[in-house]
Amino acid sequence: MPQGVEGLLRELAPQVLAALTRRYGHFDLAEEAVQEALLAAATQWPVQGVPDNPPGWLTTVAGRRMTDLLRSEQARRRREEQDAARTPPAELLAPAADAPAPSGDADDTLLLLFLCCHPAINPPAQVALTLRAVGGLTTAEIARALLLPEPTVAQRISRAKKRILEAGGRFRMPDDGDRARRLDVVLHVLYLIFNEGYTATAGEWLHRGELCGEAIRLARMVHGLLPDVPEAGGLLAEMLLTDARRPARTGVDGELVPLAEQDRGLWDRAKIEEGIALLTGVLPRRRPGPYQLQAAIAAVHAEAGRFEDTDWAQIVALYEVLDRLGDNPVVTLNRAVAVAMLRGPAAGLALLETVASDKRLAGHHRLPAVRAHLLEEAGEPAAAAAEYRAAARSTTSLPEQRYLLTRAARLDRPR
Repeated sequence: MPQGVEGLLRELAPQVLAALTRRYGHFDLAEEAVQEALLAAATQWPVQGVPDNPPGWLTTVAGRRMTDLLRSEQARRRREEQDAARTPPAELLAPAADAPAPSGDADDTLLLLFLCCHPAINPPAQVALTLRAVGGLTTAEIARALLLPEPTVAQRISRAKKRILEAGGRFRMPDDGDRARRLDVVLHVLYLIFNEGYTATAGEWLHRGELCGEAIRLARMVHGLLPDVPEAGGLLAEMLLTDARRPARTGVDGELVPLAEQDRGLWDRAKIEEGIALLTGVLPRRRPGPYQLQAAIAAVHAEAGRFEDTDWAQIVALYEVLDRLGDNPVVTLNRAVAVAMLRGPAAGLALLETVASDKRLAGHHRLPAVRAHLLEEAGEPAAAAAEYRAAARSTTSLPEQRYLLTRAARLDRPR
């Protein structure tokens, strides 16, 4: 399927799902109907051309399938339920009585975001479901983002949809108390969507700009809805400051360009200025959370005119605070790199070993990639090359794989 069609379908999927859920009030069946409409579009559009009104086309096709599914469900209930008064069949085809009137796809997508974070399902399932329904990620992409087996993620998504149905989840904005309880998951989901866009876990391209853009768009909406929540502003700031570097992260042939070699003149100064302004607004509230701290780290990088000017002492200090806030081995990996820049590769390698046996990193390419980099800096080319090759075998991102193999090949050459 052409990349343009794929990106368009990913963008439209949550809007169409939100429209069907608002109209019929059956999230589980609506998600199935939308998936079938997306499959039809992916098959027909590359051959017949994209229709003049893509969202209308998808909504029409998904709506017809939704009607079929609801009629099938109605027939099933008629057969199984002896007491027809318990669930009147007509209710299945009617919109939710208290569903709000349509108010634009931006609002609908945000409502869908909070629905996926329904308190009836546990946080891991909330993350997986929202990544699927709102982020448009495949089950395989979600599994890689969460460091989980694909069958586990598929089960979580299926069970989450059933739990929303059983709990009577409605398509409306939760009240203030419920909204606050769901916010942590909402922010985490947006963070994962952005990360998948910034560094794609699989495929030919390092970036997936449509995912970065969608995550930033949704983060703006959440921050606009909750301007007094520091972490909402911190997350948006972190995304903007990080995404500002995206134009410099690949070369003319799509090859990965590491931070130390990037042309900082290509960084998006408007995003940097906006991100720093957001961060400046939330940090003085003295309620630092992980997103604010990551934004602060990104800001230190952004403020350095050259890689050599980076304030590594400040970055190490911020990573130490971040590492204390939660048990996340990826944070420790990043801290090891910063520690190596400040205190030497031996110090970085020693810190790296503290998470080397963490099962959450098993099979993940980041661990051997960081180890390879630090071994190279320590003057151990043979060991570094072996680790680069091990990392290349573990990643499904072709740009990262090519970069890692290139590094290994360079170390293999006689000196």
